[in-house]
Amino acid sequence: MAKKKEEQVNLIDTFKDFKETKNIDKTTLVSVLEDSFRSVLQRTFGSDENFDVIVNPDKGDFEIYRNRTVVNDGEVNNENAEIALSEAQKIDEEYELGEEVSEKVNFADFGRRAILTLRQTMASKILDLEHDNLYNKYVDKVGTIISAEVYQVWKRETLLLDDEGNELLLPKSEQIPGDFFRKGEAARAIVLRVDNLNNNPKIILSRTAPEFLQRLLENEVPEINDGLITIRRIARIPGERAKIAVESYNERIDPVGACVGVKGSRIHGIVRELHNENIDVINYTSNMKLFIQRALSPARVSSIVLDDENKKAEVYLQPDQVSLAIGKNGHNIKLASMLTEYTIDVFRELDGNEPAEEDIYLDEFKDEIEPWVIDAIKGIGLETAKSVLDAPREMLVEKADLEENTVDDVLNILRAEFEE
Repeated sequence: MAKKKEEQVNLIDTFKDFKETKNIDKTTLVSVLEDSFRSVLQRTFGSDENFDVIVNPDKGDFEIYRNRTVVNDGEVNNENAEIALSEAQKIDEEYELGEEVSEKVNFADFGRRAILTLRQTMASKILDLEHDNLYNKYVDKVGTIISAEVYQVWKRETLLLDDEGNELLLPKSEQIPGDFFRKGEAARAIVLRVDNLNNNPKIILSRTAPEFLQRLLENEVPEINDGLITIRRIARIPGERAKIAVESYNERIDPVGACVGVKGSRIHGIVRELHNENIDVINYTSNMKLFIQRALSPARVSSIVLDDENKKAEVYLQPDQVSLAIGKNGHNIKLASMLTEYTIDVFRELDGNEPAEEDIYLDEFKDEIEPWVIDAIKGIGLETAKSVLDAPREMLVEKADLEENTVDDVLNILRAEFEE
């Protein structure tokens, strides 16, 4: 008897523990606990329909009553739902046939296995509920910036904890080159997505997503939150460089100046957060030629030929502007293409007396140049023979990650084509 009483007390302590440590509202807690009891009752008796379960989360206790119909002695076919008249009258002499006997049940009498099953069922339901709460909390935060504490740093990802101790993951692929985290420090990132495989939510953060830069700007520039300035497009090479196209609906507001701030006051904090990522802010326009021209800044464009159907642009510049248009490691032209969503090819503008030559796409040289070499060069934004010839040799070696001999062979093949 003492053993059963001890188990009953332990069970009540279990409820108190759930009440005190789980961030669950009272109504939901009662429902979960009642469902857990009924699940065990159904397993034990085959049905829970004739049981009343009363849970009091405030006190951390519970009561269970079993309701059985009084039948003649010897006519009990279902001991769970029926009770013999003689047994009923031992409880109360006034019971008669057909009446319902409501009898309080000591759950500990069901045995240790039932109690263990109850605890496991309860833990499972509570865990599912916590997962649902976590998923619902963060699925609504996708696209917003949060600050969390760095808890563990691994090779492929960093684990952070929010104010409630929920685990958040920042994969290495979503970290800015140069990110270095120490345990216990705060880190800012955007909620990229919430994976929910088998109702086990994983919160994935990002510091490389364009939206992270956008939210940082929104926090620093009141005119954006007020709706006076709109961020139309963002292109990023995380940790290196970014281009942002902004538009103002108020003629008195300079959107570029507002985003940069006096002497760069508004942009400096963002640049520091992004490890000195160089941020260019330009005015957005629906005039695609002008937009491409602005996107290629600081290079000065002479003329542009658009192929709107194929989203391609041929940009002609003076020879001294070509390297500026391409930029260090090809970043400027790559970001301009990302921002405008056009494939941009740059060409040196010919003198008026110099005969014009047609350019040739690199894919035409697949018989002479290995396809993987062509793909490597195209990967840095160079699509045509002349754009490769105009690019600095060092850029082809470093950015395309090619051997010097390979680059020289490519240049010789391309030059030979135009010399012919």
